[in-house]
Amino acid sequence: LALALVRLVRARPRLATAVRLLLAAAIALLVALELAVAAREGWLTWRTLLPLELCDAAMVLAVITLVRPGRRAAEVVYFWAGSGSLLAMLTPELPWSFPRWEFVVFFGLHGLVLVAAALLVFGLGQRPRPGAAWRALGITAGWAALAGLVNLALGTNFMYLRHKPTVATPLDWMGPWPVYIATGALVALALFHLLALPFRGEWRRAREA
Repeated sequence: LALALVRLVRARPRLATAVRLLLAAAIALLVALELAVAAREGWLTWRTLLPLELCDAAMVLAVITLVRPGRRAAEVVYFWAGSGSLLAMLTPELPWSFPRWEFVVFFGLHGLVLVAAALLVFGLGQRPRPGAAWRALGITAGWAALAGLVNLALGTNFMYLRHKPTVATPLDWMGPWPVYIATGALVALALFHLLALPFRGEWRRAREA
């Protein structure tokens, strides 16, 4: 889907606005569906509504940036989706399997955020700027600090800052608490630099121009 939409907006730029708005609507619709079911089943709480998990923040930012594109926001969506959303899909903390609606919504939302990142960066030209990997790390650290303060106040575990997930994830390879937080930051920086590789050539050419 990402490849198809990128090729579509490159070949037919006049469709770009419709494509990005439809994608934003699809993400918002899935979020609304999840919240509606949560309300019906009685597990919707104010904690559920806080978008402090990195993937939830990426979803919100993706919708905002699809509606109002900008390079600063798009590069954050790109790095968060290419690392956090992708890893969440590879190692999901889900007690359900297909065809449960929770399974479909989880992979649908995370997958559409990845599609949004690809569309913004490679289709709409909202490409990361020089130094983007370090900026993304700083923004991520700031978001983690905010989540940590909320965790201290409310006893929550946003971004797994208080303890690891209950299922096997790459955090299990990163040591005990709080070592895995620092290790995770280093891994995130490495992933951000890998995600920045496609743009290093154009950054170098821009400096030489």
